[in-house]
This record gives sequence, structure tokens and C-alpha cells, in this order.
Amino acid sequence: LPKQKAQRYEAVKWVMVFAIGVCTGLVGLFVDFFVRLFTQLKFRVVQSSVEECTEKGCLALSLLELLGFNLTFVFLASLLVLIQPVAAGSGIPEIKCYLNGVKVPGVVRLRTVVCKAMGVLFSVAGGLFVGKEGPMIHSGAVVGAGLPQFQSISLRKIQFNFPYFRSDRDKRDFVSAGAAAGVAAAFGAPIGGTLFSLEEGSSFWNQGLTWKVLFCSMAATFTLNFFRSGIQFGSWGSFQLPGLLNFGEFKCSESDKKCHLWTAVDLGFFILMGIVGGLLGATFNCLNKRLAKYRMRNVHPKPKLVRVLESLLVSLTTTVVIFVASMVLGECRQMSSTSHSGNDTLDLQDMSQDVNSSIKTFFCPNETYNDMATLFFNPQESAILQLFHQDGTFSPVTLSLFFLLYFLLSCWTYGISVPSGLFVPSLLCGAAFGRLVANLLKSYIGLDHIYSGTFALIGAAAFLGGVVRMTISLTVILIESTNEITYGLPIMITLMVAKWTGDFFNKGIYDIHVNLRGVPLLEWETEVEMDKLRASDIMEPNLTYVYPHTRIQSLVSILRTTVHHAFPVVTENRGNEREFMKGNQLISNNIKFKKCSILTRAGEQRKRSQSMKSYPSSELRNMCDEHIATEEPPEKEDLLQQMLERRYTPYPNLYPDQSPSEEWTMEERFRPLTFHGLILRSQLVTLLVRGVCYSESQSSASQPRLSHAEMSEDYPRYPDIHDLDLTLLNPRMIVDVTPYMNPSPFTVSPNTHVSQVFNLFRTMGLRHLPVVNAVGEIVGIITRHNLTHEFLQARLRQHYRTI
Repeated sequence: LPKQKAQRYEAVKWVMVFAIGVCTGLVGLFVDFFVRLFTQLKFRVVQSSVEECTEKGCLALSLLELLGFNLTFVFLASLLVLIQPVAAGSGIPEIKCYLNGVKVPGVVRLRTVVCKAMGVLFSVAGGLFVGKEGPMIHSGAVVGAGLPQFQSISLRKIQFNFPYFRSDRDKRDFVSAGAAAGVAAAFGAPIGGTLFSLEEGSSFWNQGLTWKVLFCSMAATFTLNFFRSGIQFGSWGSFQLPGLLNFGEFKCSESDKKCHLWTAVDLGFFILMGIVGGLLGATFNCLNKRLAKYRMRNVHPKPKLVRVLESLLVSLTTTVVIFVASMVLGECRQMSSTSHSGNDTLDLQDMSQDVNSSIKTFFCPNETYNDMATLFFNPQESAILQLFHQDGTFSPVTLSLFFLLYFLLSCWTYGISVPSGLFVPSLLCGAAFGRLVANLLKSYIGLDHIYSGTFALIGAAAFLGGVVRMTISLTVILIESTNEITYGLPIMITLMVAKWTGDFFNKGIYDIHVNLRGVPLLEWETEVEMDKLRASDIMEPNLTYVYPHTRIQSLVSILRTTVHHAFPVVTENRGNEREFMKGNQLISNNIKFKKCSILTRAGEQRKRSQSMKSYPSSELRNMCDEHIATEEPPEKEDLLQQMLERRYTPYPNLYPDQSPSEEWTMEERFRPLTFHGLILRSQLVTLLVRGVCYSESQSSASQPRLSHAEMSEDYPRYPDIHDLDLTLLNPRMIVDVTPYMNPSPFTVSPNTHVSQVFNLFRTMGLRHLPVVNAVGEIVGIITRHNLTHEFLQARLRQHYRTI
């Protein structure tokens, strides 16, 4: 029954969404566990060697040990990217493109997620300034794309008969759920993840999807939480560690009554920090764009080994900078006394012990610590916690140097061929900036009521907002990570200001990388001045089309010589059709299809009046009867007979067997075409592969029929026309495409405003939009390329010139 079938489909969808959440959580757990393992191993070895060598004066050896670890890890990460190049970077630009409706080759394959997860584990453990959060989003998206398919190109042997979700729309919904689950697992922020998916990704969103995506994010967060709490604290079933990145708890100590997390006065400073964050972010993006262009020109064309060498060079520089800065530039600061005063709450004490345990005392006397080493010689998450919660001070010089070095190195690192996230480096960089502001305000302006942790957090938000320019999702992610709802207002204001300031100069980092790849991404809406353009100004009038009944040789030549993904199904308009019909089966089939598919007012009236025979007015009945009498059935039989008797060659100028040739005149090439529907490339290839056709001597009814399940069996990798064995096909056979085309796609009239065209295209998630005039003739087609910002700008300039 249809109703039960629909319910089953819905139930399977919920199960799948839950499974995606759980698997994404497990991927996060895997990455986190091994990063922790390797980092602890590395720091334990290096630290003991530094402590020994400080006495003996053999620090060069410690540096070599650290280099050995880091270069090995980064080398492994680069090798994994060589196996699957899409795994480089954070993966957010690629997922953004995918959800916007652009297929980036290989972006959601199983191989990608394996290389991504393993690679990010090595690049983070290798001490590069990268985060593991961005790649989590990509990994989640791949899990979302792959799980509901129950098949993978890398594991061809394993076949399940799982008939659900064989369409791009379903796959895209699952990818957006997976990406949201990735954010949720990374930051412990299920609502933030859902909003991320809405804001950054999907072009097509519906109400039911929101609920499923939130469920998926929750599943991911709590799976990760459950296992991490169990593994780290041994208390299975208690949920203590929400995400991979944890900001700890912002709390004033009980003893200090004057302390507030923030006050109204601070908002002024937060706005200024937002402006500075926006400027810094714009600078970061500008530098990174220059670097990326340089890489595209000079690194990518060279052999692949050069990319590995570049990664190793970055790793070498980073390691040396970290080591030298910690040894030479650090200052010895007094330890904070919180952990010794007994009147603290237990939670806070735990927290400060956690913060104090990661303090590094290199070259410093007892009861003091080396502030630069504390920031550089820790995993990035610990360094962020230090800046947020360490009561001891960091000297302004240290913070400025740290910020500068970190800014430059993380800018250089983003874009080399290792899997790398950008969230954590940006947060750390911004936190140092915020802490610096707090220091200056405290010591030079004498505002001692301020809470340094808040300023560090706001600095982090300002810088991250300036780099990635996300608004609503980032606000919620940061609020959920801090677990402190009172921070809602300051974070939101800071992010808004940072975004506006940055947008004044350039785009967000992900958009910059999308543009550099030349992907036709559609924005949320067009500019106001674009409404001077109409659909006819931006459409592509030079069409490649197929007829309702087309010879195999024409189909093959069209498919082989073009790369279009869909073709309009048309018939040509001629005055003397009846003459032509006498000649040939193929032509008569096409004309008959056209005749039977044109809905006329008379025909519609006739149909209605048949059902109105009981109507009292006799005149109306007579009118109907007259109409019926005017049809001439005998001639039809006659025509068919004549057509069967004489089978001439097709008229070359009416239904060409070859694609339009160069010698055609303008009139011949652009003759009027009645539009009947759209057929996809994948459908045509499937029809050819399965031999769906009939010969000229048979009627088109003898053509075998394929069910929908058979048509979509090869999804998502349909056979390619170039792999088709032509010897199995008779080129003179005819394919009737009418049962398989979409007879009622969305269409627009040539006078439609561009903004309307754009909204229809974007909200319905279309790929092709035929432009059909008032008499049903197709005059052009609009695809995504015709709606990109650059194309519209060019057309607008042309429009102004012609005026």
C-alpha cells in the first residue's frame, strides 16, 4: 500500500539519520583518541629530554627529537593526501559546494574519509598549526553520503540490495545531516551544527529536514560524549566531555565579590575588538589568497613530490619557531595561587588543576613558569584553555610575539596538502589577541574589574568571525561550547561587527577558496540592479536537443560530442507536416507525438462537454456533437497505411540524423522548436546500455519498458557514454524517449526578471531551467553557470552598452 510504503520510507530515513550521527561520533572518537595518544607520547619524550639537556647543554638534541616526530607525522599526512587529493585542506569549501548543488569529483567517497581522518590525526599530532574540527565536518558529510547508499566504489565486492535513497536530493539531505553531525561532534554543539548546515550549506531546505538534522547532531554529540567520558574517566554512562574542543567553564571565584564575567561598559571594548578582529581576519584572508594563487601557479603544476616537500618545509619551520621561541623569548611568570587556596568549589579546582597541569616550567626557577612554552609546547586545545582560564598572567610582549608568529604560520599552513582545519588556530590566535587587550586594559588603563577569560573568548570570536564570516551558526557554536548563555549578546555583537568590517575588504576564507577553484556557487540572492536583466538576456539560445523518437546514431553522437547533463525533447514546427508524414515512420511518429501531446482549447472543451452530456441546454450538446463529427478518422488509417507503404529516407533538413552542421544558415539552426520535456544524460545512456529501442518496421509500442527502479539502479555512478560498446547497437534503430523524460519541468517565460529566475532555481534546487515562450516553443535554457555573479555582471555591462 502506498501509505505503508511511505511510512516505511520515513522510518528508514530516521534510522539512517541516527546511524550517520553515531558513525560521525565514532570517527571523531577515533581521531581524538589517536591525536591524544601521539601528542602525549611526543611531548613526554621531548619534555624529559629538554629537562635533562637544560643541565647538560645539549638542547640541539631535543630539537632533533622533536623534528623527528613532527616531520614523520607530517610526511605520513602528506602521503595520505597524495592518495586522495580532495582530502587536503579543511573540506568545508568542498562540502559547501556540494550542498549548493555542485558535484566536486571524489568529495564524498569512502577513500576520502579514510585519508581525511588518518591524515588530520597525523597533521595535528605533527605539531602543525591546524585543527581537527574542519575535517570532522567533511568526514561527517562523507559518512552521510555513503551510509544510506550501502555501497562504495572502494569496496565493490560488497553488494547489498538496498533500494532506498537513489536520488541526488536524498543524498544531499543526508550530506547536510552528516555535515551538521560533524560540527556537533567537533564542538559539542548540536544546535550550532544544525544552523551551520542551514547557513553555510544547503540550497534546498525543508521543514522536516531541520528536525532530522538536529536528531543526527544530537546522536553524534552524545555518541562522542559517551565514549570519551568512558575512556578518559572510566565512568561509562556519565556524559562529561561534550565535544572534541572544550572551552571549560567560565566562572568567577567565590571569594571575589567584585568579579563579573562582563558588564555593559565592556560591550564598547567588545565592539572595538570586533572591528580589529574583522581587520585581522581580512588581512589573513588576503595573505592566504595570495599564497593560494602562488601555489596554484608554482607548486601544483610540478610533480606531486613538491607538495610533500612543501608540507615538510612548513613543518620544519613551525617546529624550529616553536622550539626557539619557547627557549629564548619566554618570560618566567609567577604561578597563580588558585590551586592552593582551599575555599574554591571542587569544579573550579579541577579546572585549574587541569590548566595548571599543562604549565611548562622550562628554564624557570621553582614556583614560576615559562609563559611562551606554556602556549607553544602544548596541544592547541590546552593552550586555548590556558588563555581562557589561567589566572597567572602572560606578559604583553609574549602575547604579541605569540600572536604574530601564530598568525603568520597558520596563514602559511592553511592550503598545504595535508588535511587541516582552521577553527582552532583562529580561536587560539584570537584568544591571544583578546588576552593581550585584557592585559593592556588592566595594567595601563587600570580597569581591574575585567575578567580576562571573557576578553580572550571575545578575541577568539572576533578573529574567527573575521576569517570565516559565519554569523548565526558561529554564535550558537561558541555559546554551546562555553556552556554560558550570558555570553550570547557579547559574542553576537562581536561577530556581527567582525563580519561587517571584514566584508568591507574581502570575502570569507571558504568563499575565497571556492572562487579560486572556479566553482559556480550560487549566493542567497542577486543584487538589486540585476533586475534590469530578463531571462532572455542570460539564457543559452544555442541548444542541443533530441526528438521524441531519435535514431541511436544521433543519440550517440550528441552524447559523445557534448557534456550537457540534460537535453530538451522537442519537435520542429512546419506548415506542411502532413506532406512530410507520408514519407517516413520516424518522422510520422514524431509528428504524431506532437499532435497528441498538444492540448488545444477545442480539445479541452470537447472533453469537458462529453462529461456534460447531461447538461440541459441542447444547443451545447449539438455543438459538441458537431465538433465530434468534424474529426476525420478514415484519413488517419489511410495515412498510416501510406506511411507504412513508403518508407523513404528521412528528410535531411527536417529530422537530421547528424547533429546541426556548421554549414547551416541561421534560420536552419534556430528554427522554432515545440518543447515537450527534459531528458537527462544518465537516462539516455541507461536506455542505450539496456538496448531500449525499436526498429523502423515495428511500432514504438514494441520498445521494451524499464521501471523506475531499473532506471536508477546504477545511481550514483551511471555508465559513461565512452565506455559503451557500439558494436552491440544498431545505429538505425530508434529510441522512444517519451516515457522516460520529465514532461513538466519548471520553466520560465523569456520576460521573467532575473531575481525571480534566481529564486526559483535556488529554492527548488534545479539544474536546468528551460525558457519557453508564449506558444510553447523553447527559446533557450538556463543553467547554474548563467546565474553566477560573474556571468550576471558581464551580462549587465553588455546590457548597459546596448542601451
